[in-house]
Amino acid sequence: MDMSVFDLFKIGIGPSSSHTVGPMLAARRFLLECGPLNGAVAVEVALYGSLALTGIGHATDKAVILGLMGETPQDVLPDQVDAKLAAAEAAGQIRLLGIQAVPFARASGLTWHTTESLPEHPNGMRFTLRLADGNCLQRVFYSVGGGFIHAEGEAQAGPLDQAGAAAAAKVAYPFDTMDQLLEHGRASGLSIPQMLRANECVRISNDALNGGLDKIWQVMRNCIARGLETRGQLPGGLQVQRRAAKLWAMAQSAQGVANGCNDLPHDAVHKVSLYAMAVNEENAAGGRVVTAPTNGAAGIIPAVLRYYVEDCRPIDPVTGVRDFLLTAAAIGMLCKRNASISGAEIGCQGEVGVACAMAAAGLVAALGGSNEQVENAAEIGIEHHLGMTCDPIGGLVQIPCIERNGMGAVKAITAASLALKGDGAHFVSLDEVIETMRQTGADMQDKYKETSLGGLAVHVITVNHAAC
Repeated sequence: MDMSVFDLFKIGIGPSSSHTVGPMLAARRFLLECGPLNGAVAVEVALYGSLALTGIGHATDKAVILGLMGETPQDVLPDQVDAKLAAAEAAGQIRLLGIQAVPFARASGLTWHTTESLPEHPNGMRFTLRLADGNCLQRVFYSVGGGFIHAEGEAQAGPLDQAGAAAAAKVAYPFDTMDQLLEHGRASGLSIPQMLRANECVRISNDALNGGLDKIWQVMRNCIARGLETRGQLPGGLQVQRRAAKLWAMAQSAQGVANGCNDLPHDAVHKVSLYAMAVNEENAAGGRVVTAPTNGAAGIIPAVLRYYVEDCRPIDPVTGVRDFLLTAAAIGMLCKRNASISGAEIGCQGEVGVACAMAAAGLVAALGGSNEQVENAAEIGIEHHLGMTCDPIGGLVQIPCIERNGMGAVKAITAASLALKGDGAHFVSLDEVIETMRQTGADMQDKYKETSLGGLAVHVITVNHAAC
C-alpha cells in the first residue's frame, strides 16, 4: 500500500476536499512545476464535470485562486480568505505564488464546462500559463477525492505521492486487500494498528508519527468545539441555520434535571450526532477541518473519537486515539485503492459510507477488539451505506450532508457494538463489500454523483447560487 495515514487525514479548509482542497493543491503545484514565473503575463483555469456543476457551491473558484496565489489548505487562514480574495478582485490582478503579478478576474479567468468531463475523472481542471514571448504552458490535473490529486497520465504511471515523486519506501506489512492484512496479523501476532505503525515508521520516526496523530486529533477536537459554540447562518444562499450549538446548549442545560434529555438512554447517541454536525457546519462555513477521509464526511470520525474518549472511559486514551486513527486509516486506504472515496465518482457511499466504516473499525481497535472484529465492523459500516447518492442541494455541502454525518457517526458506533459482541466471523467480507461499492458506483447514474442534477438537489426548490 503506497499511502500514509497522513494522506487520509489532511488538515485543510472546507467545504470540500475534492472541490476545495484538491483544486487549491493542483493550482499551486501547476505553477511550481512551471519554473520561473517572471515571464508570465496571464493564467487561465478551465473546470470540468462535477467541479463545474457544483464548483461555486463548493468554493472551487475561491480555492483555485488561493492556490494560484501560493496558499496551501493547511496554512491558509479561513478568517482571512474572503478579504484576500476581495482585495485581489478589486485590484484586478493576482500575484502568482506571491511573486509575479498578472491581470486576473474571476469572471474571465475561470471557465466552467458543465456539460463536458475530462477522461480520467469527473473532477478535472486544465491550467494555462501564458508567457510574454507568446508561448504557453498547459497541464491537466484531477482531484480524485479526499484532497488527493494527480496530473494527467500519472494514475497510469504508478504510485505517486502528493509532491509527484515516486513512492519508494518498502513497508513492513504490505497489503492491497483486507485478507492480506489479516494474514499478516495471523502470521505476526500483531494488531492492525501495530502493523500500520510499523509501516509508517519506515517513513518517519515513532515520535514523529505520534506527534502527527496527536495533532490530527487536536485539530478535530478544536473543530468540534468551534462548531458547538458558533451560531448563525451558513453561507451560500440556502439560509440554513447552524443547529449544533443551540442543541448542545439545550442538552447541557438539561443535564442533571430529572426529566432532562441527559437522563434518557439515547443521550450519548444525541451527543455524538451533535459532534458530527458541529464539524460539518464548520466545514460548510469554510472552517478548519481534517479530511476524514473527505471534507463532506469529516464529522464522523471526530464524533466517534470524542465518544470513545469521553463515554467509553479508556484507561489510556492517548494510545487509544492513536490506535483508532491508524486502524481507520487502514480501512480508508483499502477503500481508496480498491474503490473510491470520491462522491463525484461513486456517490456518497464513498464518503459517508467509508468514513462510517473507518470510524467503526477504529473504535473496535481502540476498545481492544480483534483484527477480525475490526474487519467485521468496517464491513457493516459500508454495507449499510451501499447505493447512497451524493445530491447536495444547490451544490452546497449543507443539505443533506450535515445531518448525514450525524447519522453516519451513530451507525459507526452501532457497527462497532455488533462486531464486538461477535467473534469476528461474518458472511460478507470487507473486500467483497468494497468491490460491491465500486460496482454500485459504476452503475450509478452520473446525476446522483455530486452534480446537483438529481435527487434532493432537483426536488427541492432553491435560490440561484451563481451569485453567492
